[in-house]
Amino acid sequence: MKKRILISNDDGIYAPGIQAMYEAVKDLGEVTVVAPAGEQSAVGHAITLSDPIKAKPISRPDGFRGYAVGGTPADCVKLAVCALLPKPPDLVLSGINLGPNTGISVIYSGTVSAATEGVILGIPSVAISLGSYQKPRWDVAARVARQIAQHVLRVGLPPDTLLNVNVPNLPAKQIRGYRTTLMGRSRFVEKFDRRTDPQGNVYYWMDGELELLGDEGETDIIAVREGFVSLTPIWFDLTHRAALPAVQAWKLKWRGR
Repeated sequence: MKKRILISNDDGIYAPGIQAMYEAVKDLGEVTVVAPAGEQSAVGHAITLSDPIKAKPISRPDGFRGYAVGGTPADCVKLAVCALLPKPPDLVLSGINLGPNTGISVIYSGTVSAATEGVILGIPSVAISLGSYQKPRWDVAARVARQIAQHVLRVGLPPDTLLNVNVPNLPAKQIRGYRTTLMGRSRFVEKFDRRTDPQGNVYYWMDGELELLGDEGETDIIAVREGFVSLTPIWFDLTHRAALPAVQAWKLKWRGR
């Protein structure tokens, strides 16, 4: 029986990364693409509740078929699994994202959130990102995507786990291999450029730089910098377990009337 593969992303259904993903895995099973109609980068795990979600069928001569969805990446996976596909997929692939999703970027990433939604729905899911915004080597990331997809289709993933994959933007011969990593500790140091439009209205353009916060050893950020493909197993239980005793020590008592 053919495996069923769902592809999504946050760069939009017409992004070159999603085309590269499709080309990489189209012969591994029955592939359907359900992705945002336009770019939805950094929307995190947002879902649409107050507006209708439109899904426009897409079909191309090369066999690429699916839906352009007027919603977020998480919307796309929910809609695909619960309404558009006749059966749930065997694998969700999200990407290939333009730019890394390492460290704190995981929290903001729509690409990672599409894979997270797949896991919430009980489907093995992988997010794949390319570690550069300039001169992307889609062919290298596509080779990684294919190898990972084949392996996950064969052996699966641990329960409640998505695999976050980041690929260095290097020629294939310079990739040093795979490294299993932790999510790096980092934060963005933002700056806001204050500007004025032709009508005199003030607006702000956000920019920023990534700052590492330690734990640099076996992290996704360092692995990619050192030329390794990082494989980070992730689940979003955000409980800071080490802090539980500190909060319990407060011994708060409710003072009613």
